[in-house]
Amino acid sequence: MKPAPFVFLCISGLVQLAGARGEAPAGIQSLPDISLETVVAGLTSPVYVTHSRDGSRRLFIVEQPGRIKVLQPGSASPTVFLDITGKVLAGGERGLLGLAFHPQFQSNRRIFVNYTRRPDGATVIAEYRASDTDPNLAESAEIILLSIAQPFQNHNGGMIEFGRDGYLYIGMGDGGSANDPGNRAQNINELLGKILRIDIDHPAGATGYSSPADNPFFGATAGRDEIFAFGLRNPWRFSFDRITGELYAGDVGQGAREEIDIITNGGNYGWRVFEGTGCTNNDPGLCSPAAFIGPMAQYKHNGGRCSITGGYVYRGSKSSLPFGAYVYADFCTGEIFLLQDGTQSLLMDTALGVSSFGEDEEGEIYVVGIGGTVQRFINPNATPPAAFAIRSAFIRKRSDGVTLDPVTVKPNGKKFEIVVNESASVPTPASQGAIVLVNGVAMNTGYTENVPGTPIFVARLRRPTLLTPGPLVVEVVRADGARSNQLTLQVFPALD
Repeated sequence: MKPAPFVFLCISGLVQLAGARGEAPAGIQSLPDISLETVVAGLTSPVYVTHSRDGSRRLFIVEQPGRIKVLQPGSASPTVFLDITGKVLAGGERGLLGLAFHPQFQSNRRIFVNYTRRPDGATVIAEYRASDTDPNLAESAEIILLSIAQPFQNHNGGMIEFGRDGYLYIGMGDGGSANDPGNRAQNINELLGKILRIDIDHPAGATGYSSPADNPFFGATAGRDEIFAFGLRNPWRFSFDRITGELYAGDVGQGAREEIDIITNGGNYGWRVFEGTGCTNNDPGLCSPAAFIGPMAQYKHNGGRCSITGGYVYRGSKSSLPFGAYVYADFCTGEIFLLQDGTQSLLMDTALGVSSFGEDEEGEIYVVGIGGTVQRFINPNATPPAAFAIRSAFIRKRSDGVTLDPVTVKPNGKKFEIVVNESASVPTPASQGAIVLVNGVAMNTGYTENVPGTPIFVARLRRPTLLTPGPLVVEVVRADGARSNQLTLQVFPALD
């Protein structure tokens, strides 16, 4: 493969690739029908691909030198959407690194970028807007929301994305060099080595944003208001599970391990004390695993592996990948892996430098190659799971089982649960492990047989589920991706 003009994400120094890959983290996945199909080639150091949340089915591709290109459905020739190369300091691990579309982009045209600023190398989070006369062009006006000084040239992070809470999440590396010499990842008064979360819809003063009140160090609590989680080395790519809302981050390791973390509010993921589950001896007196959140999965630097590229949980409908599996890669070897039911396995071995993954509007997953390509997973022999039916649903109190009729506004939905009746006379094995969705949000779900013999799903509601009047759209998704029909319940104003 022709060397890419920008090579990034390696830990430090040159990585000598081994002639043999060595064993996969846990084995080789037997999925021979899955392959990659090229969507577009000839790009300049692409580092990300995403969609615009507006139903247009367009893809937007980020090129590291400072351009965003838009690809129309069915086309193989993208056009320039935004060019900020004059602002961007590109090369190594720096450049235009992230792109996120506002959840209401279709109406407000707001887009957000993460780039390394010329000439000082600071990280900039900025807002642009799509043209109101041409949806395939962005306006040149820029609003800078956040700028963060970078002490070294590497570990810039780069990912930005909106969560289902409407807040913008930002991945920041530890500032670079090696072994976090400034101990920034553990310093809650620094923004480096963190996942940040900001509210860009309700700015505080002239800052252009505010910090959510439930961020762990908000207000009088010591620490930066913007911090959501800390103790990270270089969370280059993260993503949200479309169904569960969980935040998966691939955190690039130092010299021994790569890790996948589930990021939670206030979580400390251990760097620079731990690299994965291994004590680094940077701070030997702090090597107590109980003080930190360990990775959900990790792999060692065997066979030339050196740098994880975090990916996505597959939630598409075409069965191009196993439903619910998390796909990720190693940048140095080109191997693409799956994490499913706690087991890591090798999906395919490629010649790509996998700089990123991405999703389209339908949840299909794409692979970005730093050498200039965007490809998508396909499985031409896949048989999508058949739909199934649910026939009724109601809400009851968890404490005594009393049904709410009518359903009215409640301050704490966690005191209630929803019961969904499946249209079957006996329990179905395929429904074990299914998830009830209420207005698209996953609920903690169990599956059982009701007293009369009708199988039911019982799901605990979340605290805000009943806070406001309006419809509750109920749906069940099985572990294989099969979806039920939708039912609608109504929440009425509280009774006087």
